[in-house]
Amino acid sequence: MMPNSIFDFEKPIVELENKLDEMRQIAGDNGVEVDSATEELEQKIQDLKVNIYKNLSRWQRVQISRHPERPYALDYIKHISDEFIELFGDRNYKDDKAMIGGLGRINGEAVMFIGQQKGRTTKQRQYRNFGMPNPEGYRKALRLMKMAEKFGLPVIALIDTPGAYPGLEAEERGQGEAIARNLMEMAVMKVPIICIVIGEGASGGALGIGIGDRVYMMENTWYSVISPESCSSILWRSWENKEQAAEALRLSASDNLDLKIIDGIIEEPLGGAHKDPEAAYENVKKQIISDLHHLSQRSAHELISDRIDKFSQMGVYNDVSLSNNPNAEVKKFTSGRDEIVSTAFSERSSS
Repeated sequence: MMPNSIFDFEKPIVELENKLDEMRQIAGDNGVEVDSATEELEQKIQDLKVNIYKNLSRWQRVQISRHPERPYALDYIKHISDEFIELFGDRNYKDDKAMIGGLGRINGEAVMFIGQQKGRTTKQRQYRNFGMPNPEGYRKALRLMKMAEKFGLPVIALIDTPGAYPGLEAEERGQGEAIARNLMEMAVMKVPIICIVIGEGASGGALGIGIGDRVYMMENTWYSVISPESCSSILWRSWENKEQAAEALRLSASDNLDLKIIDGIIEEPLGGAHKDPEAAYENVKKQIISDLHHLSQRSAHELISDRIDKFSQMGVYNDVSLSNNPNAEVKKFTSGRDEIVSTAFSERSSS
């Protein structure tokens, strides 16, 4: 591991691992048997890893989600699909390199992949716009999802973005409208949609491809309306309180599961997905295959109805009468749901 890729909370582990390497080197040079000593130190290292990685703070999980060696969307697609054909462009403006997508097969079953892609080197990061899509990226994603719907293919969305690109040119081309349209269209897609946060899940940038029948987060990821740094800069006028902001935002996978925003957590190798990418790929693939099996047995009408219900249950509102009744009933956002489902289904069936 590169020195600049080691977080402060990992330094005790690295120190013991260095001691273990030194012990083995000295034993090898001098022909000394140190099996019992190395076994004891190995066990100590393993216990320390479990103690640290199973008790991470929310900010520490944010750090792991951003690890430069962590697998990105194209890495997952390459390893969980039998084949992959990338598709490009939104047929309106240009191809957004921060948003990738295309046709693939998982165990022989055709699916449509979409996801946000980051870069590892400085040049790659610039090329991928640091994983921050422009409006054309969301419009490309929608084009591919509609293609999947036309041919009856499930959609797999891999979320990993610090947010939608906030530049002036993005606003000029309708960033807000592009994301909002994706939310509306994904809610009434007639095919199964599985969304997985594999890294960062920031704000509308993540939500723009995050409306699905099943939504998961990997163990060391975060999903929130704003990043801890941005939250800190707004509330405290400084990034120094980012750790406090991360705690207040309740942005970890376990937090989102408790709040019923996601449907489950996909386990990562001890220390993060970058420690054992192959194991991470396998865990994601197993979850996708399991969900495809169950969702494929549901009708399009059931998928749309359940999907709308799922997200409607995430909010409440006060039904305040004209008389400002203090005992106004708190209701779920389910008003007119049946009419929405019926209208959406009939419109898509006739198109």
